[in-house]
Amino acid sequence: MSKTAIVTDSNSGITQAQAKEFGIFVLPMPFMINEEPFFEDINLTQEEFYKKLEDGADVITSQPSPESVLNLWNEILKDYDEIVHIPMSSGLSGSCQSAIMLSEDFGGKVQVVNNQRISVTQRQSCLDALKLASEGKSAKEIKDFLEADKFNSSIYIMLDTLYYLKKGGRITPAAAAIGTLLKLKPVLQIQGEKLDAFAKARTANQGKATMINAIRSDMENRFGGASKDNIWLEIAYTKDLDTALQFKEEVLKHFPDFDIVVNPLSLSVACHIGPGALALACCKKI
Repeated sequence: MSKTAIVTDSNSGITQAQAKEFGIFVLPMPFMINEEPFFEDINLTQEEFYKKLEDGADVITSQPSPESVLNLWNEILKDYDEIVHIPMSSGLSGSCQSAIMLSEDFGGKVQVVNNQRISVTQRQSCLDALKLASEGKSAKEIKDFLEADKFNSSIYIMLDTLYYLKKGGRITPAAAAIGTLLKLKPVLQIQGEKLDAFAKARTANQGKATMINAIRSDMENRFGGASKDNIWLEIAYTKDLDTALQFKEEVLKHFPDFDIVVNPLSLSVACHIGPGALALACCKKI
């Protein structure tokens, strides 16, 4: 049986410490902040990132350099026969396509998964891959399974501010001004390739209810039922852990007995939506 390594990037929310615990390899995502290079969870903590963001720093996301990817793969292949590489969604970054191109020189030993996930759903893909590898599946079989399974997940994200969407040019200044004036809490969704508008809420409570109802609908209509035996349920957040934990208690009232994972949203997403965001996500269990 081949010895298969699971590789992902820090957009999965898996920290370097958790990676060692899980037996996964995590490639840190690079950032340019005021033209200075940083790497998530290496020389840039969540706290440092939000301090810089709120101080008005110029934050530019990037993808891992080809050299860093190749160096990691070559190091891993000294001890493993194959690699399953699970990058962030190809619709949100070019890093997936770059990895696919780089893998072509490895004769099938590196299988890059394009399953269009991010944050807690990408994290779950990594754990699923570990399970499949432990069952003796080859890297190619794991890749094929995860890609076939890619639409069995949903994320809904409620924003606290429109400032960062405006700053990044994702909405017009006029739309941001109207939304701020009306104190709107936009709810976005990630299903598949990209981040899309889903609903507009007038209050945080309304936004939370919108996400809970949307997740329940997906569980029942797309994923075969709202059962803890069928679904992984996850919460992600930017900066404010206390609010995320309070939200967890609210979600548990609707989905009692679920084991809910709470993780920070990846910084590559956070820099576009700002602090104070809350996300509710689910994945169908394999």
